[in-house]
Amino acid sequence: MARGCIVTGTDTGIGKTVLAAGIAARLAAAHGSARYWKPVQAGLEDETDAQTVARLAPAATVLPEAYRLATPCSPHHAAQVDGVTIDPARLALPQGPDLGGDTPLVVEGAGGVLVPLSDDLLYADLFARWGLPVVLAARTTLGTINHTLLSLEALRARGITVAGVAFIGAVESPVEMASQAAIARLGQVPILGHLRWLTPLTPGTLAEAMAGFDLEALL
Repeated sequence: MARGCIVTGTDTGIGKTVLAAGIAARLAAAHGSARYWKPVQAGLEDETDAQTVARLAPAATVLPEAYRLATPCSPHHAAQVDGVTIDPARLALPQGPDLGGDTPLVVEGAGGVLVPLSDDLLYADLFARWGLPVVLAARTTLGTINHTLLSLEALRARGITVAGVAFIGAVESPVEMASQAAIARLGQVPILGHLRWLTPLTPGTLAEAMAGFDLEALL
């Protein structure tokens, strides 16, 4: 089985891809190599998530998506619009001699934990099958306690190991710090770090921002 982690979030547009790139870069630096995989890409007009990771984590190898859907929406609806049937068999973790052993694999989901891929398959169901620990990306804004605790419950109800929560957003304030402390206490989960919005967003600024993350369990 591949080593590594799954990066998912409490919502869409939260910054999962940048976080995944930062983790992939850290793993590549620690292990000499790392792989990134986005199983289903929905929306192709702008820079795709895989292209973003390739730009921000050049030391990592970006694997091709299993499905590339043109419509930018939930994968289950994007597949319907595009006339595609998502086959769960194609969503098994990538295998091969260059993916085994100590080579870590970072897998990025889409949107939140319970985003559907089809009428009867959720991303969380795939996470349970894959068996990799999950890094949960959470906002720093109001409402993050509820969204994060609900996501943790959904993951644990399926027996999924949660490596920790990573917060993404503005510079920490007393309110945000209180929210993070509440999530750590009530969710009984490690806080891996806080990734602020980066301007400019480059491999260098991302690596610097990720240096303070506690990824020891993944490294």
